[in-house]
Amino acid sequence: MAIEPSIPVSELLLHWGNGDRTALEAILPLVYNELRRLARYRLQQQRPNHTLQTTALVHEAYLRLAQEKSPQVENRAHFLGIAAQLMRWILVDYERNRRAAKRGAGATRVTLDHNIAAPGSAGRVVDLLALDEALGRLAKMDAQQSQIIELRYFGGLTIEDTSEFLGISPATVKRSWASARAWLLREMGRGEVRA
Repeated sequence: MAIEPSIPVSELLLHWGNGDRTALEAILPLVYNELRRLARYRLQQQRPNHTLQTTALVHEAYLRLAQEKSPQVENRAHFLGIAAQLMRWILVDYERNRRAAKRGAGATRVTLDHNIAAPGSAGRVVDLLALDEALGRLAKMDAQQSQIIELRYFGGLTIEDTSEFLGISPATVKRSWASARAWLLREMGRGEVRA
């Protein structure tokens, strides 16, 4: 299929979901800057000497997207949410591999930014793998709250984009965001005490 440059992202996503591999190639330039923004946002929360760069993270997420057989992506926000999840998984895998290479020599710390941190705790450092494990526990209790944290914190999505991605109201996202942040901060605090 020859892709016209004027085709909207939502239509390209539909073509991609129907098996047209060239549609994903046409989508990338249309959302590339947003993907770079997501990647830059995530990498700013990593350790200062992190060797993974913004472009590499975007390209790795793209490669994983390209491996999808028949993705069901509804719209631009949904696509960006999926990309944000992939970036989280890439960073967690990267950290696990780095620690395995060092045989567990020290945990990498990431800054818990103001979007998730409780008042007065911005800039607090958090272990990325501990955060991932806490999100896993939250997902078992409330999958939607875990997704909201993942989309907002790891993906940098707005309340509105998160609402659109999950198909719930912005008010529900706000309530769940507040509740999930409080739970996550409590869990991360317990982990620090145990450590």
